[in-house]
Amino acid sequence: MANIKSQKKRNLQNERRRVRNQSVRSSLKTAIKKVNGTAAEGDAENATSLARDASRALDKAASSGAIHKRTAARRKSRLTRRLARPAS
Repeated sequence: MANIKSQKKRNLQNERRRVRNQSVRSSLKTAIKKVNGTAAEGDAENATSLARDASRALDKAASSGAIHKRTAARRKSRLTRRLARPAS
């Protein structure tokens, strides 16, 4: 544990951010799983709607710093490619 007052405060801030970012990342994983599951079932219309919501959530997470902006771009790209593929 730190002895310096400013470092103690910084540790508390880091912990709050860690918990918040963890919940954001978990909800992103859930949103992406929903898209992939719906796309696998062949429900293209519903999958497109879910993908739009997931894409928006990825952008929000990137802008808040929960994930890196390139990570968000990569995941969005993979989602759209998954939707473009024919259901198999």
